[in-house]
Order: sequence, then C-alpha cells, then structure tokens
Amino acid sequence: MDSPWVFPGNDRYGRYSSGGLDHAWRTVRAAAGLEHVRMHDLRHSFASTALALGESLPMIARLLGHSQIKTTARYAHLVRQSVKTAADTVADSLAEDLGPPPVAPSTA
Repeated sequence: MDSPWVFPGNDRYGRYSSGGLDHAWRTVRAAAGLEHVRMHDLRHSFASTALALGESLPMIARLLGHSQIKTTARYAHLVRQSVKTAADTVADSLAEDLGPPPVAPSTA
C-alpha cells in the first residue's frame, strides 16, 4: 500500500487509530531494541528538534496535528538551551566587533 504514514492502516484516513497502533509500535520497538521508547517520545523529539531549528510554535502545532497552540507550547521549554546558545553566539560576535576593552591608564 502506498501511504505517507509510517504505520498505514485501513481507517478512512489511511492511518492506524491509536488503539491499533499499540501492537505495531511494540513490534517496531522490539525489533529496533528500543523497548523503553514511547510513541510520545518520538513526538517530543520531533517538536524539540523543530524548535531548536527555529520553527514557530504555530507551524509545529500544525505538523503535530494540534488544534490548540497551547498544547504545542508545552514543548517550548525545550528551546531554552538553543536560546542560550544563540545569545552566547551574538555576545561573542559583538565582543569581536567591539575589540578588546580599553586599557585604564596606570596610576603608578
């Protein structure tokens, strides 16, 4: 079956319903040696990676199928390290542009 879904199904949308997905997900996890990975972990990783790459929350909400942006906003905390890294990069660039600090005259 030609389908855009990772786990294609026979429902009217062409994908597994949440109840039918459990067995398939357990089979995939076992085959991959990832028994402790939950389906939600994949969504969480996807959202955090999208945020780190600069995608907006509205876009990520659409990608995840969230109808409410506040549902997606739960992932916003994951971008903190990216924000710190960006701030450090900007600060380093500014410091380089400004050059070394002036040397105070000696009072001796």
